[in-house]
Amino acid sequence: MSETSEETTIETADGMSADGLTPAVLASVGSVALALYFYYVRGDKQRGQFVGFWPVTILSLASYFKLEEIKQLLAERDE
Repeated sequence: MSETSEETTIETADGMSADGLTPAVLASVGSVALALYFYYVRGDKQRGQFVGFWPVTILSLASYFKLEEIKQLLAERDE
């Protein structure tokens, strides 16, 4: 592996902790817990289902922004 690609890999991995628990993952896990709370504990099934869609949205946005960051890093590397 060349030195440039090692640097890019390190720069890309800087936004993620060693165990992979990014803020987006933590927010998704929290929203799953909240959805289960609303659905089973409070008995508000409609709100539980609504909140249950949040993790997908959060993780999709996080993936989009990470891909845009990688795309920008690759564009800078090619210049």
